[in-house]
Amino acid sequence: MRNCEVIVVGGGPAGASAARRLQQGGAQVLVLDKEVFPRPKLCAGWITPEVVRDVDLDPATYPHRFLSFRRLHWHLKGLHLPIPCVQHSIRRLEFDAWLLEQSGAQVAAHTVRQIERDRGDYLIDGQYRCKYLIGAAGTACPVHRNLFRQALPRVRALQTVTLELEFAHEWRDPDCHLWFFEDGLPGYSWYVPKARGWLNVGIGGMAQRLKQRGEDIWLHWQRFSQRLEQRFGIRIALEPSGYSYYVRGPIDVVRLDNAFLTGDAAGLATRDLCEGIGPAVRSGLRAADSVLHGADYDLANVTGASMGGGWISRMVDWGFTRGVGRPAVGAAAPI
Repeated sequence: MRNCEVIVVGGGPAGASAARRLQQGGAQVLVLDKEVFPRPKLCAGWITPEVVRDVDLDPATYPHRFLSFRRLHWHLKGLHLPIPCVQHSIRRLEFDAWLLEQSGAQVAAHTVRQIERDRGDYLIDGQYRCKYLIGAAGTACPVHRNLFRQALPRVRALQTVTLELEFAHEWRDPDCHLWFFEDGLPGYSWYVPKARGWLNVGIGGMAQRLKQRGEDIWLHWQRFSQRLEQRFGIRIALEPSGYSYYVRGPIDVVRLDNAFLTGDAAGLATRDLCEGIGPAVRSGLRAADSVLHGADYDLANVTGASMGGGWISRMVDWGFTRGVGRPAVGAAAPI
């Protein structure tokens, strides 16, 4: 039996950020992840200046691919809006491994299955024991499944379905492009170049609305592939991979005793651009502060809108979710 003060389940941005803050605060921390890092991770890989600041990333010394955009190209109903900004792209394969290494925490490869309470501690698969437990393993996080499933059920209306590809490509356009609501898609598609000849392209939509309309995300992928060929001369020959997660819904219960949920395990992705990395990092830091200093674990403002929360954010949110807000009692379907 391995005993530890804090166990973090999941070594992605939320878990690595929590582990780093805990290590800096002198806590004894262990990270459990089913994968060995570096590991492939599906994600557009777009990060904000806030993320760069929160993880103390210095672009001049960061040893992996890092590309900055000076504008985002929005495409909406035939309109093309180049928006000046400062945003960045990374490869999650590299970024996540770097974050976890920077944490300085001990890491063990272990697939968490069963979590039990035992004399005030948490007992994991009969092999690990801890006083504090942080769930940071994404949508299918075993901490949510074992401890929070009834207290924080998933809201199906806020589930996304996504297809994407990341591949080596000598792109010519160095800017990020976003297409909103093309062909009625309740979501958006993207073109995100990465440094030194890599490219991520993908498409995501609200799963329940697609199902209600009898549409398949693959039909929208085919249309998107045609758009990429027409605009950029990119011929997609590979099959994309898919994944699913939840955008921001009710977060009334993200702590039970000494167990915490962070990132996608809590369903924190923003509802205007479905940004997950920023909320994951910030929630991981707050969970660590709660452990170290007894601070309240409040995520009410940790996952604000990526675009500031103004009328554009509200318009995109409505286009994605059709105004799904705080569900009425019984409206959330546990899965």
